[in-house]
Amino acid sequence: MADSTLEPFHESHGVPVVLRATGLTKIYPAVTGKAGAEVVLFRELDLTIRSGEIVAIVGESGTGKSTLLHLLAALDRPTAGAIVCGDADVTRFTAAEAARYRNRDVGYVWQFHYLLPEFTAQENVAMPLLARGMGRPAALDRAAEWLGRVGLGGRLENRSGELSGGEQQRVSLARALVTEPRLLLADEPTGDLDNRTAETVFGLLEQLHRDHGLTSLLVTHNLEFANRCDRVLRLRNGSLEEASA
Repeated sequence: MADSTLEPFHESHGVPVVLRATGLTKIYPAVTGKAGAEVVLFRELDLTIRSGEIVAIVGESGTGKSTLLHLLAALDRPTAGAIVCGDADVTRFTAAEAARYRNRDVGYVWQFHYLLPEFTAQENVAMPLLARGMGRPAALDRAAEWLGRVGLGGRLENRSGELSGGEQQRVSLARALVTEPRLLLADEPTGDLDNRTAETVFGLLEQLHRDHGLTSLLVTHNLEFANRCDRVLRLRNGSLEEASA
């Protein structure tokens, strides 16, 4: 997309690769002075995400699914290994480079919406654009456009407390995509929603993925949703394996 600097650097099965992690290891050391050993979430983990696909990561709680997304988004650093997007190793980014990567190349949707309650839906969606230096009128115009795409064109002036849970999550999805990233990461995006609302939000995510040529990686406990993705990866015993949900 127009604003993304992230370019495929390789091909897998004839399709450009957007992101590749190799030898990824995350170990939390034992706490000094307290009983207990180090915690190994995963060791020597490999992951390839091809352009245009939507991939689900499933697995039991505590296996490191959210931590893996944090590493891919440069929100955390691995103990070892490389995460390559384009020609850049994300694990070597400075704090400023990591912030720019998150603002331009990656859209992130959390399980909780994390909207700023003092601002309107439109202002919340415009925040990433304002952070990169776009003028306020242009940022608000683009935010309004994206709120329309997620079905909230009539709720621009509403604050988060005036929105339902599903509406709040749709605002967070618009905020993640307003920068037109190449890569969308979603951590349990429907986990806090009832079944009917979850279906609406996941259906919207699928539609946006198709309509805007996204490459999407999501963590979910919902096996029905996982089965609707192009691939399902199960994180178990510190490694990822292709799986049927």
